[in-house]
Amino acid sequence: MIKENLEKIWEKIDKAALKSGRSKDDIVLVAVSKTFPVESIVEAIKYGQKIFGENRVQEALSKIEKLKEMKIDAQFHFIGHLQTNKVKYLKENFSIIQSVDRIELAKLINERAKKINYVQDILLQVNIAREPQKSGVLMEHFDDLLEYVVKCENLRLRGLMMIPPLEENPENNRVYFSRMRELFLDLKSKYDIKYLSMGMSDDFEIAIEEGSNMVRIGSAIFGKRK
Repeated sequence: MIKENLEKIWEKIDKAALKSGRSKDDIVLVAVSKTFPVESIVEAIKYGQKIFGENRVQEALSKIEKLKEMKIDAQFHFIGHLQTNKVKYLKENFSIIQSVDRIELAKLINERAKKINYVQDILLQVNIAREPQKSGVLMEHFDDLLEYVVKCENLRLRGLMMIPPLEENPENNRVYFSRMRELFLDLKSKYDIKYLSMGMSDDFEIAIEEGSNMVRIGSAIFGKRK
C-alpha cells in the first residue's frame, strides 16, 4: 500500500499548500521509517520518495549500510532525541540533524564534524508548547543556543523543527504551528535558513496551512508500527 499511501499524502499536501498560497513543490516530505525494515524504504524509493527520517542511531546506520550495499541512494534525517554519546557514530550519514536542542549537543556535533572536515546541516528543535516530557529548547534559552550555533564553523543552521502536543483534535495545535511560523519568519529575516519542519501523520495538513514546508510522516505511509 506504500504507493497508494504516498499518492494520497501528496494529494493532501497539495491541497493544504494551496490554502497557504503555495504548491506541493514547496513542501519536503520526510518519510519516517523508524522501526520499519529496509525493504519498506526500498519500496518507497521505487515510488519516488527520497528522504527518510530515523530516531535511533544504530537502527538508522544499519539501514544506511544495507542501502549502500544495494547501491541505492537515499537521504536520511535524524529526527529523534540525540544522546551525546551517539554523536561519534553520525559521521556524514545524515543530511540534516533536525533535533539539536542544547549547546552541549551542538558543541559535540561541531567538534566531530570538524575532525572529518564536514559541515553538518542542522535544525533547532523548539519545545514551543513547553512539554516537560519532550525534547526541544525552551524559548527562554533559544537565543543562547542560536547565538552559539551560528558561530560554529562546522554547523550550518537550516531552520527549525517542533513536535506538537499529542491531541485528539489536531486543530488544537494550530496555535503552536502559528507561533513557530512567526519564529521562523523572524529568523529567516536575519539568517539564510530554509526549513520549518512541523507536521506528522495526524496533523500535517494543518501544519502546512500554518507555514510548514517540511513534514515528517510515518504511519500514514508505511502503516501501523508493531
